Amino acid sequence: MDSVSLTQLQESQLAAILGPDSAPFETLVSHLMSTANDQRSEAESLFNLCRQRDPDSLALKLAHVCNSSPSVELRAMSAILLRKQLTRGGGGDDPSFLWPRLSTSSQSSLKSLLLASVAREEAKSISKKLCDTVSELASSILSDEGGGAAWPDLLPFIFQSVTSDSPRLQESALLIFSQLSQYAAEALLPHLATLHSILLERLSNSPSADVRIAALSAAVNLIQSLASAADRDRFQDLLPPMMRTLTEALNSGQEATAQEALELLIELAGTEPKFLRRQLAEVVGAMLQIAEADALEEGTRHLAIEFVITLAEARERAPGMMRKLPQFIGRLFAILMKMLLDIEDDPVWHNADSEEDEDAGETSNYSVAQECLDRLAISLGGNTIVPVASELLPAYLAAFEWQKHHAALITLAQIAEGCSKVMLNNLEQVVTMVLNSFHDPHPRVRWAAINAIGQMSTDLGPDLQVNYHQRVMPALALAMDDFQNPRVQAHAASAVLNFSENCTPEILTPYLDGIVSKLLALLQNRKQMVQEGALTALASVADSSQEHFQKYYDAVMPYLKAILLKATDKSNRMLRAKSMECISLVGMAVGKDKFRDDAKQVMEVLMTLQGTVTESDDPTTSYMLQAWARLCKCLGQDFLPYMSVVMPPLLQSAQLKPDVTITSADSDNDDDESDDESIETITLGGKRIGIKTSVLEEKATACNMLCCYADELKEGFYPWIDQVAPTLVPLLKFYFHEEVRKAAVSAMPELLRSAKLAVEKGLAQGRGESYVKQLTDYIIPALVEALHKEPETEICASMLDSLNECIQISGPLLEESQVRSIVDGIKDVIIASSTRKRERAERTKAEDFDAEEREFLKEEDEQEEEVLDQVGDCLGTLIKTFKAAFLPFFDELSSYITPMLGKDKTAEERRIAICIFDDVAEQCHEAALRYYDTFVPFLLEACNDESPDVRQAAVYGIGVCAEFGRSMFKPLVGEALSRINAVIRQPNALQSENVMAYDNAVSALGKICQFHRDSIDAAQVVPAWLSCLPIKGDLIEAKVVHDQLCTMVERSDMELLGPNNQNLPKIVHVFAEVLCAGKDLATEQTVSRMINLLRQLQQTLPPSALASTWSSLQPQQQLTLQSILS
Repeated sequence: MDSVSLTQLQESQLAAILGPDSAPFETLVSHLMSTANDQRSEAESLFNLCRQRDPDSLALKLAHVCNSSPSVELRAMSAILLRKQLTRGGGGDDPSFLWPRLSTSSQSSLKSLLLASVAREEAKSISKKLCDTVSELASSILSDEGGGAAWPDLLPFIFQSVTSDSPRLQESALLIFSQLSQYAAEALLPHLATLHSILLERLSNSPSADVRIAALSAAVNLIQSLASAADRDRFQDLLPPMMRTLTEALNSGQEATAQEALELLIELAGTEPKFLRRQLAEVVGAMLQIAEADALEEGTRHLAIEFVITLAEARERAPGMMRKLPQFIGRLFAILMKMLLDIEDDPVWHNADSEEDEDAGETSNYSVAQECLDRLAISLGGNTIVPVASELLPAYLAAFEWQKHHAALITLAQIAEGCSKVMLNNLEQVVTMVLNSFHDPHPRVRWAAINAIGQMSTDLGPDLQVNYHQRVMPALALAMDDFQNPRVQAHAASAVLNFSENCTPEILTPYLDGIVSKLLALLQNRKQMVQEGALTALASVADSSQEHFQKYYDAVMPYLKAILLKATDKSNRMLRAKSMECISLVGMAVGKDKFRDDAKQVMEVLMTLQGTVTESDDPTTSYMLQAWARLCKCLGQDFLPYMSVVMPPLLQSAQLKPDVTITSADSDNDDDESDDESIETITLGGKRIGIKTSVLEEKATACNMLCCYADELKEGFYPWIDQVAPTLVPLLKFYFHEEVRKAAVSAMPELLRSAKLAVEKGLAQGRGESYVKQLTDYIIPALVEALHKEPETEICASMLDSLNECIQISGPLLEESQVRSIVDGIKDVIIASSTRKRERAERTKAEDFDAEEREFLKEEDEQEEEVLDQVGDCLGTLIKTFKAAFLPFFDELSSYITPMLGKDKTAEERRIAICIFDDVAEQCHEAALRYYDTFVPFLLEACNDESPDVRQAAVYGIGVCAEFGRSMFKPLVGEALSRINAVIRQPNALQSENVMAYDNAVSALGKICQFHRDSIDAAQVVPAWLSCLPIKGDLIEAKVVHDQLCTMVERSDMELLGPNNQNLPKIVHVFAEVLCAGKDLATEQTVSRMINLLRQLQQTLPPSALASTWSSLQPQQQLTLQSILS
């Protein structure tokens, strides 16, 4: 800007404003507050010039006005302006952040002036702004420059002020301190004793409520910032006065102050729940008293409930703690159920003109209770919640008032997810309770009963569907006849949707005639909501019954097309959108041949609609994106001509930028956004980030659809790869929305596969393998980098799965440096996994850890095993791809893999580690011999493992080593035989969970017979092997073993045939069983060899021997063999 020549007038104005006389500057500040636009905008441009020309003078002038101007308005405005200049706004390189541009002497003067202003300022609102400025400036200085040394006067000023006689100054110092403690925790450690006595004094004895609240804030923030539990415990005795701050505010009618106190205590409950443990009963008891006090404002009571729920949810930090207070859980549950009674019978609900009025008559008490019941059940689990609910529900259901019946049913629906395991044990009782209410005289109760069935169909399925379909489906069908209450009808249709989603075609088919005809009747209802419900239900029923839906197609499709064509005005947008969904799902269910003719017509309609969607809240776009993808799945390659219409808008949706607003977490301008349901807010490092969810959902849908097209069209998707890859690859790190990341992750191998197939089939417009290499170089490193940063365990597993597929597709094209980065990524995953495991182990040591917590941990362990499973698969693919060239990397990894073989590890970890070695031995042959000494003892040991999966991997590995280990394996043959024998002879060896281990043991025994005949007593071992055949569980090993048997018979193996060919009947018997099983137990080649051998035997064996062999077969086998041999 300096290079821009200023007018002479501006030059003289600047000189005056920044000169020694304070009046021109004060005039500028007052003009910035002017209501006259011209005057204000001129002042703004002068202010900006000052900031660019001479930031030092500007900042000091503002500080002087704050410090000494007699005008309250000028001091207030200067405080606001100063805060803006001295604090970071949007990000690290925020241009309005002046501090780094100021000279050292200006910085020093500013620090002194700011503290002087805090000390002098009498006006509360200005004082608060100054405190914020000091805290924010200090936090950015302390976090950049480290510790208290960056502002040496600050802590002494705080201590001096907080011990002064002025309540106003005490409050200011405590406010600054509470925002600073997280940045200055290290510097505060030497002063903990002093801080303790100051905070105790201010909380206990200050006559000013403002000082007590500021002290509460300071205490909460300090406790959270202390890293060691011992340091936090020194402040235990602050808890009673902290709670008194709350109760005194309530007793003196200062509910705003009480709500502030509650919010601070909720923060403490979320981050340091264990701090409350010793006084838990007193604290929770006080909160429930507040929640039960009808005279208090709803907002206050809701915060007290939020406090208790937050404690219940703090599972990672205080596992099981809240379950130690069953009497309080019962009280809280009763409070929440009572709040559900706060519902009015609003006529709007009965009119059923729009979906939006579904909650008409519900109050804020009602919606808070609904949400909290759900959260409470999820966090405490069924063993705690179901007994409490069982005590309260019968009385509610037996009461006279409809509100109580309604509340009981809503409660059941809300707790079903968290209590699913326990509710499944009492399903008969629960279903009867709900279905009885289908006949309640009040329509809102019937609606709630249907709602409960819908919710339970999701949370308690498929058990509910399998065991109670004969009671639930007729009840829902009957509810669809409630023409007096269209809202009940629509909801019954929606419940059919939930019920059928967890249904097999076998369960659903007997009800189709009745349900489809009812849904068709509802499609012709005058109420749009009923039509929409019927459409969604039809779609789901078709999706669940698949080809069984064909017989209804001709009746249903004309109605669906009619809605698609006629529902054109704005009020019908959702109806039309749902007709697209229904048509596409019906098309997929009945298949391409049945749907083909209608599909053309439907696609013409969709093409004309494509360009007409202009309003951002129009649901058509999202439904249309999904309908197109389903039509593609149904039509396969026939869909290609439509891609040029479908792709441009789809790419546009996938490229949507998230609609993000960033404000300071404690800023005052959040009142308009916090009520907007379409905006989700998260708080990160003192910033509140608001994100528009509808944009994210559309983006996620679009990304999922791109993945669908690539998967379905394979090489046909090639023309779009160059646009899709740069759209999706960056979204591997899209942390605003998990679904977007998941879709991007799934799409990576699909894009590579599509490119590779297009090149192989000559469809890539002259591009060759170098194109696939280019794409590989773009995708795989991006996946590996995203893997490093992925916060969610589940997505981490998906990334490894995708990476594994990508390596299978284009692994040979990878360079050594890329393999190196994959291996480093895998090491990081293993380290992160064992860190999480350690943290979980720590949680089991908590005082209140109990069986419910163990259940929760089991779920997390299963997710963890999925990650390690994928690690094993990835390494297996790398070993198969690069063989011995991968071994230097394997050497590095072995220090991560070998510990997984330990007895202290889970069976799954042991299995994965063994499988990795099995791959090395199988793929690297001689090069792998150097690992035998380390790994083979583990294999032999693992043959006795209690887990059948581990035994299977171990005996498989022994078979591989027998085949490729040559002389290295020779000394181990005896030991190997006895271990294998133990697996085969185990009493339950042929039960389904053990059969894979048995089959692999038989296969390994066969390999020892084949490759180490000279080291065994063949006359004993070979017939023992034959006696185990055929094997039928592991179809891969079955093919290997039965092929080996053929080879041995073909070369007239003496030990196999036995003296005087006495084993021939057994061999014929095995051949017969294998041939009767079709293609499962042998390859086509092996089958034809077996038939040839049998024909030879027919000719060479004496008829009597043959007859006794035939007679040992079952009649069915005899018939099959005769037809094969004839």
